[in-house]
Amino acid sequence: MEAMILATPVLFALIGVALLFDFLNGLHDAANSIATIVSTRVLRPRYAVMWAAFFNFIAFLFFGLHVAETLGKGIIDPNVVDPAVIFAALIGAIAWNVITWALGIPSSSSHALIGGLVGAGVAKAGGGAVVVAGLVKTTAAIVLSPMTGFVLALLLVLAVSWTFVKQTPFFADSTFRVLQFVSASLYSLGHGGNDAQKTMGIIAVLLFSQGLLGDEFYVPFWVVITCQAALALGTLFGGWKIVHTMGSRITRLTPMQGFCAETGGAMTLFGATWLGIPVSTTHTITGAIIGVGAARRTSAVRWGVARHIVVAWVLTLPATALISAATYWALTALIS
Repeated sequence: MEAMILATPVLFALIGVALLFDFLNGLHDAANSIATIVSTRVLRPRYAVMWAAFFNFIAFLFFGLHVAETLGKGIIDPNVVDPAVIFAALIGAIAWNVITWALGIPSSSSHALIGGLVGAGVAKAGGGAVVVAGLVKTTAAIVLSPMTGFVLALLLVLAVSWTFVKQTPFFADSTFRVLQFVSASLYSLGHGGNDAQKTMGIIAVLLFSQGLLGDEFYVPFWVVITCQAALALGTLFGGWKIVHTMGSRITRLTPMQGFCAETGGAMTLFGATWLGIPVSTTHTITGAIIGVGAARRTSAVRWGVARHIVVAWVLTLPATALISAATYWALTALIS
């Protein structure tokens, strides 16, 4: 906390904006953690968001900070970062989150933030500001994370269906209603572990750029706790339009399918977080939900809704990059 005593009002304000993004991330992505458990009526929405928020908050106990390090120094060169770049990146990401939240479209807060960083960094220093290896790894995850969630959920449905083939529907339904508490907890842990670290990385690189972390980049513990709390608080408020889209408009879910979707998604998030890859929890759970729907029959998936979601995914990076670049240019023109 000693470094914070030396901070300027502008730095305090920027940290506040970053935490606002983290809160909106939780608000926007609450559907990722609770859509399946709500749509299967295992938990009422009020209790589901409390359940998810708790596991969002404690996620730091289970994961390292590899994702935060990737966001902090693996997307754009830390030497390019200054308060104007961070502000522009956050404004682009927040604007896109608000737009898609209002429209009920489950887009990626993660890729909105990454697009914002790239747009603001390029606006300041040109293409040389981009850390190509980190950006390639992250953008590859746009395709790989939903595909992995899809495949794992599909395989889980097939394995579970074969295992319970001789059981009564009532027994299977009651069993998976209990197991969904476990799978929802795991997915919320994965969500909290991957998503909160993105804001940690933004705040840490901002502090580093101002010389408040010394010569070596790291994430202070107070940043970790504050970001986990902001994400959990956002989750408590929920994003009900997106919950409806994720939980029922893509495909109708049973408790068994909800368990398989959450477990497949959680496995994907755990792996990505340990590897330090900032993936989209939205993409991951959407792919998993489509996977369990397709396991039943391809017509069970509303492919028109899924297509609109994919369009939003494709637009996220360029849209936020443009908004952030425009914000950076407007800000620097205003200051000068």
